[in-house]
Amino acid sequence: MSETRVPGADAKTAHQDLHSEQGALRGEHPGRSRNPVIKVADLAWLEFEKPDLERAEVFARDFGFQIAARTDSELWLRGTFAGSPCTVIRRGRTSRFIGPAFRAAERSDLDRLARATGSDVRDADVPGGGKTVDLLDPSGFPVRVVHCDEQLPALPEQLPLLLNFGTDHRRTDVTQRPPREPSRIQRLGHVVLETRVFGRALDWYLDTLGMIVSDFLFLDGQRDRGPTMAFIRCDLGSVPADHHTLAMHLGPGNGYVHSAYQVTDLDAIAVGGEYLKERGYQRSWGIGRHIQGSQLFDYWRDPDRFMLEHFADGDLFSRDVEPGWAPMSTSGLAQWGPPATRDFLGASPSPQRVRDVIQALRGDNEMDPARLLGLLKAAKS
Repeated sequence: MSETRVPGADAKTAHQDLHSEQGALRGEHPGRSRNPVIKVADLAWLEFEKPDLERAEVFARDFGFQIAARTDSELWLRGTFAGSPCTVIRRGRTSRFIGPAFRAAERSDLDRLARATGSDVRDADVPGGGKTVDLLDPSGFPVRVVHCDEQLPALPEQLPLLLNFGTDHRRTDVTQRPPREPSRIQRLGHVVLETRVFGRALDWYLDTLGMIVSDFLFLDGQRDRGPTMAFIRCDLGSVPADHHTLAMHLGPGNGYVHSAYQVTDLDAIAVGGEYLKERGYQRSWGIGRHIQGSQLFDYWRDPDRFMLEHFADGDLFSRDVEPGWAPMSTSGLAQWGPPATRDFLGASPSPQRVRDVIQALRGDNEMDPARLLGLLKAAKS
């Protein structure tokens, strides 16, 4: 079984101002499982369906992906780093997010996971081959845990610019003229999901996949009811991992919010954004720097209205960092940058959103009028 360890006196706490002004209160969620089934190592890829793969490929290249494989029915996208593809888009009748695939640390983890969940280990449909265990999380998302037989080789990088700082002059007699080109995606960083059953879904990812929480957010005046958002990382022991590989928040729907892809630096974000703008794509929000995770960010919409993020310079935490706690608010999303847009917040009413709210308030889930009002207040604060 996976190693059992409870944070002790050596743990770095939020009260040491490492990453949050607040830590947990007595009896609050610990942010990790005492004995998870396995500990996944990372996100492997995300799965989508779209009716127009040709249009999807045009946007993918403009956004900065490379093509790993292409057939009449599938499009596999990758970054420059060695490893697995970032995204697979399969031809379907409608545009929709299917679910995430996580990478198992060892092939034997799939056997352990299959036994614990009553599932099967089967062949994975991935370039180079591999094995997968297919699960369903409490929100209804198909979740794959995969182990790939072959890794994609690294591709040429978009090199960071050499910068001068104060009296530290690293560049002399040379100008800076970044070429106007797509940001070159390095890797998939994280995915953000909305769920009506936040608590159940959170515990499932911690107990089943061994993930741990970096930061919790709670609604103003409702901390006693528990958190409503979690930024969740992989537990790699003493090896630092991304501040979040998965983020989830309570909401009236169960669905995809956005996915994030790492690029080299701020110039890659900015120049890639200019490239996208010139080709008529819609910026959703940016450029700025987040608070939870500290990433430099820029958000865009693809032709099917899916939101994707370019990011750079994110926080990395070892497993000894305890969760931080903070109130949920729109103003708390960024250290600097333009105000969060209505498009980014999903604040523009739509018939589907109204249906989601009505269904959530009538259903067996964690949404109720107090929670809904708290979320609306957070969006305006």
